[in-house]
Amino acid sequence: MGTKALYAGSFDPLTLGHVDIIERASRLFEGVYVAVAVNTTKTPLFSDEEKVQLLHDSLAHLDNITIVRLEPGRLTIDLAHDLSCQVLLRGCRNPQDYEYETSIAMMNKLQDRAIETVLLMSDEKYRFVSSSIVKETARFGGNVSAVVPKPVNQALKEKFQYSD
Repeated sequence: MGTKALYAGSFDPLTLGHVDIIERASRLFEGVYVAVAVNTTKTPLFSDEEKVQLLHDSLAHLDNITIVRLEPGRLTIDLAHDLSCQVLLRGCRNPQDYEYETSIAMMNKLQDRAIETVLLMSDEKYRFVSSSIVKETARFGGNVSAVVPKPVNQALKEKFQYSD
């Protein structure tokens, strides 16, 4: 049996930075679960159902990816157990992400020493991209097509009722 990884995030919205991490992980691991999770510190733009559909539409070219939901109130490590994942996958854009992700990795290690966290560095062309900055730019009619998948770009246009 090969190694399976779990990549959890709010993906609100999914960016090409996320897609890049997922594509690279799909080459490193036998299977990658992409879990739509709730970020309790933010108000979501897209519903969980919309995010799952956008992930399906944007990742259809990858055959070893499975999209799942992390139910509110559950820990990512518990979902990793349920899915028999040996790795928690995280993306890292900058030193601030590294500090944040290291803290989460250490807490997850306290929960289960057998599950490793793997940080993949963001491609340099996506290091400035965050879901927050994409939402803020799109909200005011800015063009985000260079940093989000086509289905996400269309969904943002519909949410904010604008066109390029």
